[in-house]
Amino acid sequence: MSRIGKLPVAIPAGVTVDVKENNDVTVKGPKGTLSRTFAPQMGIEVNGTEVIVTRPDDKKENKALHGLTRALIHNMVVGVSTGFSKVLEVNGVGYKAQKQGKKLVLSLGYSHPVEMNDPEGVESAVEGNKITVSGISKEKVGQYAAEIRGKRPPEPYKGKGIKYSDEMIRRKVGKTGKK
Repeated sequence: MSRIGKLPVAIPAGVTVDVKENNDVTVKGPKGTLSRTFAPQMGIEVNGTEVIVTRPDDKKENKALHGLTRALIHNMVVGVSTGFSKVLEVNGVGYKAQKQGKKLVLSLGYSHPVEMNDPEGVESAVEGNKITVSGISKEKVGQYAAEIRGKRPPEPYKGKGIKYSDEMIRRKVGKTGKK
């Protein structure tokens, strides 16, 4: 039995989960609505205030889908009730981030400013040298944060670039001069 798949997903107050045919799951909550279609062989049932995911047999593919399905449903429930956010830090002399409407403008030492439009369902906010990406879909929030970081990943010598706030950069020793 999958250790993650067998755990029920608790549904908090104010959140509704609807399971339609072909395993179309729609989760509605105070922050918004998310829907997704899951593998047809998985059994998804709503029992009162929890969602239970079952699998038909112990084939390797079904074991993997069992935990995955449960985790995705859990992320949907958490997203519509509390939401997700990631915090990035911009480090380096002259590196800065600004917000212009729905556009994130980054000055990262290139000859031009890097402009990024917020995707649908995701918002970014800038406070000093910190960029906060938030939304209800964990997948979209993580993808957009990774795209922002990818514009100038942190380098190991001075630590300049964009990094996650909880990321540790392995520093390297620079060149030593001749004596």
